[in-house]
Amino acid sequence: MKTSLFSFFAAALVGVASFVALSAKTNTSSGDEAVRLRLDLDRTVLPAGSTEKAVIKISLDGVRLPRPESRPPVNLALVIDRSGSMSGDKIEKAREAALEVLSRLAPDDILSVVAYDSDVETLVPAQRVGDGRRISAAIRSIRVNGNTALFGGVSQGASEVRKHLEDRRYIHRVILLSDGQANVGPSTPDDLARLGTALMKEGVSVTTVGLGLGFNEDLMTRLAQRSDGNTYFVESSEDLPRIFAGEIGDVLNVVARRVVVEVEFPEGVRPLGFVGREGVIKGQKAEVTLNQIYGGQEKFALIEVEVPAREDGVSLELATARLTYDDALKNKSATSQARSAVTFSKRKEAVIGSANLKVQNDYAVNSLAMTKDRAVELVDARKPAAAAKALRAKAVEMNSMAVTYKNVELAELAKKQEAEADRLERDGLSNKERKAYRAENTQTTSQQSSVGSSK
Repeated sequence: MKTSLFSFFAAALVGVASFVALSAKTNTSSGDEAVRLRLDLDRTVLPAGSTEKAVIKISLDGVRLPRPESRPPVNLALVIDRSGSMSGDKIEKAREAALEVLSRLAPDDILSVVAYDSDVETLVPAQRVGDGRRISAAIRSIRVNGNTALFGGVSQGASEVRKHLEDRRYIHRVILLSDGQANVGPSTPDDLARLGTALMKEGVSVTTVGLGLGFNEDLMTRLAQRSDGNTYFVESSEDLPRIFAGEIGDVLNVVARRVVVEVEFPEGVRPLGFVGREGVIKGQKAEVTLNQIYGGQEKFALIEVEVPAREDGVSLELATARLTYDDALKNKSATSQARSAVTFSKRKEAVIGSANLKVQNDYAVNSLAMTKDRAVELVDARKPAAAAKALRAKAVEMNSMAVTYKNVELAELAKKQEAEADRLERDGLSNKERKAYRAENTQTTSQQSSVGSSK
């Protein structure tokens, strides 16, 4: 259940939802952890005397690698579409992009290369890079032919990665490139989502790179999302080498793996749902899982909670979080904890003054991403007016909040969404715009730092 925080506050006449300067919290850590856990609230002060809703932001900050050579080794599979539609400049730039990845790897990294058309061929079985000459020759030999056995290509890439899955030192990743519809073997978004979920459980993430305007963006984004990989919409093949360079930069910057955050809420505080990033809620507990954290980057999850009424001046603990992960730099398990609490006040200015604009904006853009995904579905169902109505309603909520908290950034976002709603109702979504919507929404909810370009 994902109740709109903004609508609730408007109805409660206390402003449209808020966000908070730093929440009252306690963190327990050793000080040299690879990931720093924080719990931030949308407000540290809630209105006294009434049931309220609040947003808890679970922040995971990856520490920067002390030096590039200290990174953990990677176990990477490149899965490259070589179907007939990849002819010409596309396959040339795909080879160039793969060679760019190869040039960034160290001799002890493991690389495999799988090419697929109507059939799937392992050009380079999983092996240490060494001097790279044999792998380079195999990449340069890729030629186009046939249809698009996408599912089989990803499955074979994953099989190559599995050869070294038991070695805890390695970061496991599959990078998939495709420019067309999967038309050989399993081919629906649900099929690929299930594959992504299974690989996530094995500690393997799949990054998807959709090239041009002929690929299935629902399939590609769901595969990436379910496996905690990145996703890219690349309109021009000229951008492929740059996109692959940015992606391998992420892969070489992992500081933590198998990341799990468990959050417990005291009796009376009711978790309502995650906003943006997916998670699981069972009773008074919530859990979010990530395959990796990158150095110098923040990943987060947002949870809406219902808070029971309390009297003026009372304090209440809202949540306790426990983080567990594999430290990729030290190759050992690590844990840390954080707590978060609020106080209650009859003074409206105290509530508004406790707002955290960063949490406000994070909530707004993630809630908007969910609304835009729904808008895509409505347009697909030939209901552009309903899609535009949903976007306008979200813009009204954001603008109301922007006025209450003098949030210029949020006001600009609301204005942009109003214009976008008008355009969508008038023109619908083009193929390119639909692909951009899907990619951008997935990038937003996963906090993807390297987003490429669809220009």
